[in-house]
Amino acid sequence: MKALKPVWILLALACAASGIPADPASAQDTVSGPAASILEAVPVSNAPLGGFPYFALPDGYQPLNPPETRAFGHFLFWSGTALHEVEGKVFLSLIGTKDGKTYASYELKKNIEAVLTQAGGRKIADSRIPASLTETLPEDIRIGMYEGLGNVYNEPAQTWVIRRPDRQIWVHFVPGSNNAAWTILETKPFLQTGALLPAEQLKQDLDTTGKAVIQVNFATDRTEILPASAPQIDAVAGLLRTNPGLRLAINGHTDETGAAAHNQALSDGRAKAVMAKLVAAGVARDRLKARGFGASSPVAANDSAEGRAKNRRVELVRF
Repeated sequence: MKALKPVWILLALACAASGIPADPASAQDTVSGPAASILEAVPVSNAPLGGFPYFALPDGYQPLNPPETRAFGHFLFWSGTALHEVEGKVFLSLIGTKDGKTYASYELKKNIEAVLTQAGGRKIADSRIPASLTETLPEDIRIGMYEGLGNVYNEPAQTWVIRRPDRQIWVHFVPGSNNAAWTILETKPFLQTGALLPAEQLKQDLDTTGKAVIQVNFATDRTEILPASAPQIDAVAGLLRTNPGLRLAINGHTDETGAAAHNQALSDGRAKAVMAKLVAAGVARDRLKARGFGASSPVAANDSAEGRAKNRRVELVRF
């Protein structure tokens, strides 16, 4: 077992009945879409909390590996009838025992349920997720977040929601027979840090270094280009129209999450999707070529969310 640092923050608790307004409509809910309807049954809690991820494990229990915190991510939470995507700050961890303690699923479950209830949480679901749904989990969750996902294929999954005045805290907890897993997500809006590169900046980068990284957003684990990327594609097309002698290789890259063969196919498909958009915009096909490189050419370490985000990229290279 890896050496563990004390990264857990203890939860300061008041009595379970304190701090819950009678009017749940006072909360500024930050979840939209189908998941928003779940909040209607959850009263607002003002129970005192410490810092994220808020909850300490009971005596004798610890993460099996160093937990992971992502400044921004997503997770699919089980409502008992469907999976609902929620975005925000994410914490995930496998849970085991320490100091020779015998793992007891029931004991751990009772402790987790007690602390979440004291924090004003409501249990939304506690049942097996059907195989027809677990089979649809995207690879970035199924593999990239397996330590927080747990054995949802064979064990019941609990979903808890703590509705705060300004945000929600969602908890996915799977108390398995040999170990447990949980994901804690605090909702927050997406803050865009990537910037659209205009044709002039693309030209400057290509002239200076021979390549340019463009901001193209794809559907999760797919090759579909999202509509928000249209201005970036238009900028590349404009660059090619005003520089008729320019020829570009479109190179797709992924992070190390997932199988190598999958990453190779995904990066290749994404590069070709960008090329197809440019051809549709009137660029001659013989001025372009597209190829995927999977995770073989990282520009940052893959041991953090920020590093993985930098490695998931589309590069334009002059040829």
